[in-house]
Amino acid sequence: MISARVRLYKERLAHAAWSWLSLHGSIGPETSRGRRFGSFGQNSIICFPQTTIFNEQYIHIGDNTMIGSHVALSAGMIPGQQCLTNPVVRIGDRCLIGRGSGIVGHLGIDIGHDVWTGHHVYITDQNHGYENVDLPISMQTQPEKFVEIGDGSWIGAGSVILPGARIGKHVAIGANSVVNGEIPDFSVAVGSPAKVIKRYSEKSGWVPADEFK
Repeated sequence: MISARVRLYKERLAHAAWSWLSLHGSIGPETSRGRRFGSFGQNSIICFPQTTIFNEQYIHIGDNTMIGSHVALSAGMIPGQQCLTNPVVRIGDRCLIGRGSGIVGHLGIDIGHDVWTGHHVYITDQNHGYENVDLPISMQTQPEKFVEIGDGSWIGAGSVILPGARIGKHVAIGANSVVNGEIPDFSVAVGSPAKVIKRYSEKSGWVPADEFK
């Protein structure tokens, strides 16, 4: 039977090993993995463990940005793909990408400065076509549209940002929302599909969207 002292030793050893992996498995601007990126800003970090990262040369990350653990971050469909644009994915300064999120770019995803997301947010610029019922959906066209998220915005946990989404500056997107259109500056949007429920007016402050002037 394992003694209490042995159990305590194993617990401390496991925690120490995980702490070491968390420190040395993270990606920063001075790590060999970080130098593969198109740019990787000072004091930025991608926390350990990472789920999927490839074609880093098409991904640009600003300064003082933290990307949480278990995040998928990629450009293109497969490792080694030659992309048509560069950057394919740009993440600005002082951003925070929540753990378990996915940012999958093929054409262009531009995330501004000071953008924060909750956990498990998915952002993509490519969707699946479904025009021919005789073909598997995976074999049909995959249309791409640029995605933009403006400075200072917040994307709630579990939200999905679809191709063609244009989220303005200082926008709050409610948790579990699906954004597939344009959300104006200084507004709050929720739902699936996301709809603006209130906007900020310099004259009246925060007002319901249908009363905004």
